[in-house]
Amino acid sequence: MPGKDAMPSTVERSDEKAKRTWVETYDSAMETYGDEGGRARRVAFSALKHTHEKVGDHWEPKGRKGPSDQQASGPGRRTDRPTAGGVDANASKKHLMDVAKKLDISGRSSMKKDELVDAIQKANNRKTAKSRGKK
Repeated sequence: MPGKDAMPSTVERSDEKAKRTWVETYDSAMETYGDEGGRARRVAFSALKHTHEKVGDHWEPKGRKGPSDQQASGPGRRTDRPTAGGVDANASKKHLMDVAKKLDISGRSSMKKDELVDAIQKANNRKTAKSRGKK
């Protein structure tokens, strides 16, 4: 099971469904594409973003299934579509406010939706780096 060996630490800290989604998608992509420039990782993350969103240093189930951002919503690689790094940018502003509160993001009450997405992404990156032992 190469997917289990290639599983990112953020997925390891997540629920069983996230782990299963990662492993099954990664393994299938490896069979289909091989290890062509990390394509299996990108495919596995894309599948994970349809069912989970990144909150801090792990992935949590989303309230609804579907793509989390423009990049996850369409086919193709090497596009200029932005990615939100696992933040569910398609979620409601209320949901993003709840996630920002959970992550203790200051100034969240005055932020616009796109600012919340950016702030959550930065907070997620900080928490992931801290969990991995980086400063």
